[in-house]
Amino acid sequence: VMKVCFRQVFFTLLLMVISGVSSAASYYLSVQAVLPRDQIQRNYQPLATYLTETTGHTILIKSYRNFLTYWARMQKAEDMHFMLDGAHLTDYRVQRKNYKVLAKFPDTVTFTVVTSEENFVFEMEELISKKIASMASPGMGAVRLNNMFPNPVRLPFYIEASDSVDAVQRVLDGSVDAAIIPSPLVGNYENLNSVVSTEPTPHMAFSSSPDVPDEVALAVKQALLNAINTPAGRKMLEEMNIEYFEDADAEMYAGYAKLLEGMFGY
Repeated sequence: VMKVCFRQVFFTLLLMVISGVSSAASYYLSVQAVLPRDQIQRNYQPLATYLTETTGHTILIKSYRNFLTYWARMQKAEDMHFMLDGAHLTDYRVQRKNYKVLAKFPDTVTFTVVTSEENFVFEMEELISKKIASMASPGMGAVRLNNMFPNPVRLPFYIEASDSVDAVQRVLDGSVDAAIIPSPLVGNYENLNSVVSTEPTPHMAFSSSPDVPDEVALAVKQALLNAINTPAGRKMLEEMNIEYFEDADAEMYAGYAKLLEGMFGY
């Protein structure tokens, strides 16, 4: 009887391999470091739970202390199975690390330079030689901020913030004159003055590493795109405060990696 059972198990596993069906496995979903680590864990846990329940694979959220740590780990690409990231870093991984773009948040995203209401500023030139808080490069905010001041002798003082919340708090406590943060966060604060917003880029993309089996990546893609059509998916979308995931490909993000030119490690 044991021999019969062993043969059944063996041939079942062999059939799974031949048919391309992967057994359940664990994968990390890394999220760009625009928010504090604990907040990223809270905000994106509904997504990880939904994907785990829908695909049968365990999806674990991985967050990072800051963008420098995130960038350093990206060079090694260890345990970065799935990524939810901005346009420039998404394109970078497509070009350099052979990642596949699966889906994206809808619409576009911008960054906004803000000051406190007590420090009203109309033009960016007023911030030359002033303190501006930003997350470290290669965060999109820092990249965009550098582009706003092309003259190397007419620069603000860049103050590194650990995340966007930290950057805003520095503005509010007066330790810096301004900060650059994702535009959707501006509405969370009543006492901020918006100076200027950047040109829009495609919103955050969900991409997969070449280490992820094709059928697993496809299962995740389908789960994301079908979320709007299922009760569990709609619950996840509501908890994350997004409308849906839309289909995306590498072409949508092509060229944005050029924003990283001059960045150490690019």
